[in-house]
Amino acid sequence: MLLNRFKILSLSVQRNIFVHRNLILLSQFHHSSNLSDRKMSKERSEDEWRVILSPEQFRIIRQKGTEPPGSGEYNKFKGKGIYNCAACDTPLYVSDTKFDSGCGWPAFFESIPGAVNSKEDNSLGMKRTEITCAACGGHLGHVFKGEGWKHTPADERHCVNSVSIKFSQENKE
Repeated sequence: MLLNRFKILSLSVQRNIFVHRNLILLSQFHHSSNLSDRKMSKERSEDEWRVILSPEQFRIIRQKGTEPPGSGEYNKFKGKGIYNCAACDTPLYVSDTKFDSGCGWPAFFESIPGAVNSKEDNSLGMKRTEITCAACGGHLGHVFKGEGWKHTPADERHCVNSVSIKFSQENKE
């Protein structure tokens, strides 16, 4: 019983550390970025997206594709900073929420609040939850809950295509 209380307390402390660090990173990001240059682009046509995105990005982000497991640039990447939407540059995930799930795609246990939308996805004969960028609607991947992740503060896995994100390194001040 005491051990279970300790585990719960430990997870609570870990989550508070992650939240505090995330706020610091977001503060640094917002001070270092020109937010007025960023276009929230839900109004873009598919033809405009074809010009902006590479063919592979268009296939995954706009047509809800999936990159092959283990092929993505960020699958094993361990840098400190922010993962942004590759289409519209909106901050989506803080690096401290990334973990190695062994699934072949970058995995995060939570997104930046309000950055990611989710909706039921019954394609390919499976029941899943799709995750998209809240700013531009670009497909990121899927979220899976209740898989039993005990070393993360939240028992969920955001399984994200590397092509859908780009990394911004943490500022060293």
